[in-house]
Amino acid sequence: MWKWEAEAEPKAVIVIIHGAMEHHGRYRWLVEMWRLAGYHVIMGDLPGQGMTTRSRRGHIDSFQEYLDEVKIWIEAALDYDLPVFLHGHSMGGLISIRLLQEENLNISGLILSSPCLGLIHVPAKPLNAMSYLLNVAWPSLRMNSGLTIQMATRNDEVREIDVNDSLYITKVSVRWYRELATNIKEAFEKIPEIEDVPILLMQAGEDLIVDKKLVREWFNLIMVSEKQYKEWPNLYHEIFNEPEREDVFNYAKGFVETRLRTLGYIV
Repeated sequence: MWKWEAEAEPKAVIVIIHGAMEHHGRYRWLVEMWRLAGYHVIMGDLPGQGMTTRSRRGHIDSFQEYLDEVKIWIEAALDYDLPVFLHGHSMGGLISIRLLQEENLNISGLILSSPCLGLIHVPAKPLNAMSYLLNVAWPSLRMNSGLTIQMATRNDEVREIDVNDSLYITKVSVRWYRELATNIKEAFEKIPEIEDVPILLMQAGEDLIVDKKLVREWFNLIMVSEKQYKEWPNLYHEIFNEPEREDVFNYAKGFVETRLRTLGYIV
């Protein structure tokens, strides 16, 4: 877990949860934008990803490992005695959702960017059926994810960095896939149990990884007091890495500032 503190008087704390295959280092630009805007930022690498381990890359025994890790980050954020906002991208969005369904997080708002609530490319039926057996017999077996850097963003600069990124994961385990699928299902089944916090959901209009129809379906079903949906036309999955990312950031910042004014904080 890493902490980056605002240069000026801090307004709030942003806890960022990265997506599958990646790591905290890919969020340098976003971290700096929040920090310069007056926000502390806390982020880490999820289990089996980034700098957490080399031996279990792309593997988890249970999705609960992700939830437990992020709870530590949130607890560290709450120690600042400031409003805390959670930002989950892709699988990080799914982790955020599952946390809100299982825990009382005491956060002031949630930002979701292209949350993983359904995949566009799923294993063929025979392979999917086999995954249930392998999940018991050989859960650590890793296979190619089928995802490419070109599917994530149109930003050539980010693509070039990712090609040479040794921490970027290309293979995931059978157990990882089954845990992901199970928790996507539970994200829908446990909609009534979600904690009532303001939610901003921003979805890539040209998402080649996450099924945006399922994302919108989930959003329409949730019953929270305050929710906001924004689709970004033409943007690929990683909206905070796209050429238009400053516009995306300013929109997210506007959501946070509006929430802070509602809470009585001066922005």
